[in-house]
Amino acid sequence: MSKKLEITLKRSVIGRTEGQKQTVQALGLKKIQSTVVREDTPSVRGMINKVSHLVTVKEV
Repeated sequence: MSKKLEITLKRSVIGRTEGQKQTVQALGLKKIQSTVVREDTPSVRGMINKVSHLVTVKEV
């Protein structure tokens, strides 16, 4: 059984680089406090690493 990650946007993307904004959008996050559940894959981990200062992550 594969792991799932619960990703929550905690900080605003206003004033962030375009790459960080696009990464947050690619994760499926739209507003502050929005949460998505994603599979734990290397690509998702890379995206989380890029915006780690904006999101919180929990294993589900």
